[in-house]
Amino acid sequence: MFGAIAGDIIGSVYERTPMKRKDFPLFHPQGRFTDDSVLTLAVAHALLEDGDYRRWVWEYAHRYPDAGYGASFIHWLQTDGGKPYNSWGNGSAMRVSAVGYVFDTPERVLQEAAACAGITHNHPEGIKGAQAVALAVYLARQGASKAALREEISRRFGYRLNRSLDAIRPMYRFDVSCQGSVPEAIIAFLDASDYEDAVRNAVSLGGDSDTQACMAGAIAEAFYGPLSSDIELEAKRYLTEDLFEVASAFCDRFVVSRA
Repeated sequence: MFGAIAGDIIGSVYERTPMKRKDFPLFHPQGRFTDDSVLTLAVAHALLEDGDYRRWVWEYAHRYPDAGYGASFIHWLQTDGGKPYNSWGNGSAMRVSAVGYVFDTPERVLQEAAACAGITHNHPEGIKGAQAVALAVYLARQGASKAALREEISRRFGYRLNRSLDAIRPMYRFDVSCQGSVPEAIIAFLDASDYEDAVRNAVSLGGDSDTQACMAGAIAEAFYGPLSSDIELEAKRYLTEDLFEVASAFCDRFVVSRA
């Protein structure tokens, strides 16, 4: 949970100023939590309470209206969270990581990820992106090796995960589609040596940095275990009290170290 949030905060300052290096200050003074953290915690709240993804996503987005939502999502909010809008954007994938912690079979994880995505992102690619991230978190927390995780996600979703980050980075550009950002975020995790390296990898692509670092960070936390105390404490400093309380409650109930 804090892995996704910290990734979002770390990547937030580079979303509009692409970074193609890994040697940047981890927490920038102008960093902030964005819609990635807000909606990740909305989904976490839903799973702590009643499972009503639409209700809590709508409520949290209204509670934090300036978090940086896309135009289609804003229109959805203005129509009282009405019909989904057939989006293939990575907004479905960035908010879904909590699903990978709560449910205990791949089939249920995929089902709930589709339900979480489908309130807004009911395009097949939007659903697929959310399912891929949630399943990667699930496999990581279950102790799957990186090789097994790579093979399973590639087999189920057709993502090309055999590429290296060094091969992707030079020509990669800002891309908010699931199909153009979720595989790269997973590769950022696969090519990493620890949590911090995964987030630095994701930011260094020079793309949708906060969202990709949120996704890569979520998977890395599930794989490597709890964040170092300095990273977690720094991430907490950026959160409001109510967001921190939800994150803490979710971790207390669902997030267990691999150790």
